[in-house]
Amino acid sequence: MSENFFNKPFRFNAIFSGTGLQPTDLGKSISNHIELIIFTRYGEHRYRNDFGCEIWDLDFELIVSESLWEEKFRKSLLKSISDYEFRIDNIAVEVRITEVENVYPLRKITEIKKKVDITVRALIKTTGEKYFFNTALFLSPLST
Repeated sequence: MSENFFNKPFRFNAIFSGTGLQPTDLGKSISNHIELIIFTRYGEHRYRNDFGCEIWDLDFELIVSESLWEEKFRKSLLKSISDYEFRIDNIAVEVRITEVENVYPLRKITEIKKKVDITVRALIKTTGEKYFFNTALFLSPLST
């Protein structure tokens, strides 16, 4: 496996000007790859139909039970990370959904969004270091 890791997004103007791509460390490279897994829908990758996660299918699903939704998404994400991120081991994924309310008094609008907090804990195989990743996504907004 290559020891060179590059930051995303790629700045192609840097390549054409001769300065090359911006390097990054192993932890940031793993985080970039996990973000790519989260933001890719199943079937979107031309050669690997199972690359990605189920959040794009679950986004518009009526959430009857938040705990079932969280578990379904957690399992999907855990499988994809286990299958496609080979640099980490002992992977634990946590998913928590909450509601966030934004009130805009001047426009007399209340906006309610579902927020999904995603946490990944693991061990980096080559160094044995603990790895931690955390992000949040907002699902379909509901406005009144």
